[in-house]
Amino acid sequence: MWNALDTVLHEKAEIKNLKLPGPTGAGVVARETAMMTTGTKTAPIVVKQASGLMLEDVDGNVFLDFTSGMVAATGHCHPKVVEAITEQANRWLFINSPDFYSPLQAEVAEKLAALVPSLTGKKVFLCSSGTEANEAALKAAHWTAPTRKRVIAFLGAFHGRTMGANSMTASKAVQRARFTPNIPDVHHVPYASCYRCPYKMTYPACDVWCARIIEEVYFKQLIPPDEVAAMFVEPIQGEGGYIVPPSEFIRIIRDMCARHGIAYVDDEVQSGIGKTGKMLAIEHHGAAGNFTSLAKALGSGVAVGAQIMDAGYDFGAQGAHSNTYGGNGISLAAAKATLEVIESERLVERAAEMGAYFIGKLHELQSVHDGIGDVRGKGLMLAVDFVTNRVTREHDTEMRDRVTTACYRHGLMVLPCGFSAIRFTPALVVDREQIDRAIDILDRSIREAKGA
Repeated sequence: MWNALDTVLHEKAEIKNLKLPGPTGAGVVARETAMMTTGTKTAPIVVKQASGLMLEDVDGNVFLDFTSGMVAATGHCHPKVVEAITEQANRWLFINSPDFYSPLQAEVAEKLAALVPSLTGKKVFLCSSGTEANEAALKAAHWTAPTRKRVIAFLGAFHGRTMGANSMTASKAVQRARFTPNIPDVHHVPYASCYRCPYKMTYPACDVWCARIIEEVYFKQLIPPDEVAAMFVEPIQGEGGYIVPPSEFIRIIRDMCARHGIAYVDDEVQSGIGKTGKMLAIEHHGAAGNFTSLAKALGSGVAVGAQIMDAGYDFGAQGAHSNTYGGNGISLAAAKATLEVIESERLVERAAEMGAYFIGKLHELQSVHDGIGDVRGKGLMLAVDFVTNRVTREHDTEMRDRVTTACYRHGLMVLPCGFSAIRFTPALVVDREQIDRAIDILDRSIREAKGA
């Protein structure tokens, strides 16, 4: 907690039984519903203000926000980030950064390149979202290897919703329905989802078959490896259910890509910027990519993304790839301030510490609620998975949805992921008291959902 608003909202928060939306919020919900296209709305919470991990709606209801850390890594309205944005707004907002130069853009690019290990040097493409970062990797991989037309991605993956990125997304059928044909020759293979192994095998006796099958079967019978430009891999699947693979899975695939000249794209859009207790989630696996996609938490809530690629994949030709808003002043200021706050306040280390405490509390809940089949994640990127039976591990989507709704009603903001999981992504500044409060609300919500 760092300012008066955060303290006030914290003191107002108590476990309640809210009616959502409230009378003022209901009007806003109606107006948005009438005017906006259908998206991914989860709960009728109408935001008035937020600070740290606390949020107040237009009807005066206060919530503990365990969703926005996915984007607002430093918490809502961190004063140093707000100060940096304000100062930059008084200098310049937009100067066609893809066409012109600025010291701020050079500094942010240097900071981003330094995050990703490389023996050959890095180049940075600045953009506005994770989808755009992944599109840049897709184009660069094809540009530098024009005879390689194929791409490999994984079932459960989420890489974005534009047509190129959506070709690689395979989390839910609705994300792809009616959008075919996307780009051709994108092949999907099963991810290392050990809790529900697609091959009905058990780790480690399986010898990580889900990774080895690519080379031993797919490359021999379906996908010529010398025609593959890139493989897109999330080090921890996000939208797909917060699936944490064995580290061998990532390392085997990384080595396979290197042997066959395939670009390895490390999609850190949801898992990066410290939330797993490492700056990049792939660090848990002892590997690194040729491309690293960053966005979401990079700007503490301001739209900013980046593709950090091995220098050898640079387009090298004016106009082969560019954009308009990448490197705008506000995004650059927010990214620079975010990285500085994370470093100065040691928030990566804090994520590891608080994450260990949080997952321990979730395991305690699992021991008393047999509907929780699995607790998984790294750092402050955690999930609980609801099942109808712990032996069969069948998804209990209805239970997950009832629990999610109850959490909102009692003042805890969470989001679903996968088919039956709830994800927890609090800001990296979360404290033990807030984690305990979230656990209390989750426990109460599960008990209520059982009796529904």
